[in-house]
Amino acid sequence: MSTTPNAPDKTLAAAAPEWTKWAIGWHVYPLGFVGAPIREKDRGAAPVNRIRKLIDWLPYVQELGLNVLQLAPVFESTSHGYDTEDYYRIDSRLGTEEDMKAVIEAAHERGIKVLFDGVFNHIGSEAPALKTAKENPDSEEAQLFAFTHSDGDMTAPVFEGHESLVEFDHTSDATVDFVVNVMNYWLARGIDGWRLDAAYAVDPQFWHKVLLRVRAEHPHAFIYGEVIHGDYAEIVSVSGMDSVTEYELWKATWSALKEENFFELDWTLKRHNTFAESFVPVTFVGNHDVSRIATQVGADKAVLAATVLFTVAGVPLVYYGDEQGYTGLKEERIGGDDQVRPVFPDSPEELSTLGEALYRSYQQLVALRRRFPWLHSARVETDELRNGFLRYRVTATDAALVDDAAGASGEAGVSGEMPSLIVELNLENGATSAVIRDGVHVEFEFS
Repeated sequence: MSTTPNAPDKTLAAAAPEWTKWAIGWHVYPLGFVGAPIREKDRGAAPVNRIRKLIDWLPYVQELGLNVLQLAPVFESTSHGYDTEDYYRIDSRLGTEEDMKAVIEAAHERGIKVLFDGVFNHIGSEAPALKTAKENPDSEEAQLFAFTHSDGDMTAPVFEGHESLVEFDHTSDATVDFVVNVMNYWLARGIDGWRLDAAYAVDPQFWHKVLLRVRAEHPHAFIYGEVIHGDYAEIVSVSGMDSVTEYELWKATWSALKEENFFELDWTLKRHNTFAESFVPVTFVGNHDVSRIATQVGADKAVLAATVLFTVAGVPLVYYGDEQGYTGLKEERIGGDDQVRPVFPDSPEELSTLGEALYRSYQQLVALRRRFPWLHSARVETDELRNGFLRYRVTATDAALVDDAAGASGEAGVSGEMPSLIVELNLENGATSAVIRDGVHVEFEFS
């Protein structure tokens, strides 16, 4: 991607909100989490306050050491949440706005930020706004879509061949206004930021127009985009987003572990350094769109994946259940996402004990991240590399975060060289182990 002479000023995303330096999130797909019907929605039914179930899980989030709750779509939709019908209504399968308000307030009482998922590339084909636009070409709603007319029929582009997902016209000022209004509406009601779904499919200059106005009212909101492919740094720079999802690191992590080829991960970590020089990526080893990490590599290697996640620069997100070793295969069919979007028990006490060991490893790794907050923007350098063995050094780049860590421990601040950690991942000779050292002191060990 290249910019044009008329490209917007690239200063909008100079720095993410300060609180994101300590942000580690729990990513939840609400419709699955609460056990709501996905493809058999009773459109005439009264709202069911299933979303309040999340309140009982907030102590669990805290105990894991996390302080952000990233929610997948919560707005009224036709089926899976990404076919939105009404951006101003909570999905009736989850409850009402009052129910969601209760979740947000309960999270904030525990110091947990709440992020919503904004599906602004497309809208559900059953959305009233789309129907109004087709019925009345002179309506305000019609300005949101780029219709073509053929034989009396009105059609608009659809997202990646999905007829149920009709794309907005992102060249229209009306679409800019619409997205700005939705984002500001929910930020004013207490959420702390947005994930922008399918951001890669939208011209970054559209996001620039939107975010310039959103930030004018909500300067402390964290806004990042789902970017699967493309020039990450350029998209962030032009769009004004704080960050994007680093799918490259996700792919290299599970692939390197599965194939026992750390050369792939080493190459990606070099690229990761270049991203972190201009923005801090949103990092993950699992989400609602991909096969579970424990399915890809096994439970033991999943610990090594988590070790990478928590020892390199980024805003880490833990997909609910990954910390318990949940398995699930993503399949390209109707219902192919169900395995990776499961129902959770009503309370943490009902969890199986089978995932306890992995949970404790996650807990230790999150605690390490808390002790060394400078990992948020650290630089990675490889010390030793073989197919089945990788040793890398992560070194602080932010003196203020180093001082914060020193102050919390009662030590002196930065003097001389920046602090660093050594991370070893070993798959040689049948081993599956991870070690993190601060000098000679072992901070974390798994085998």
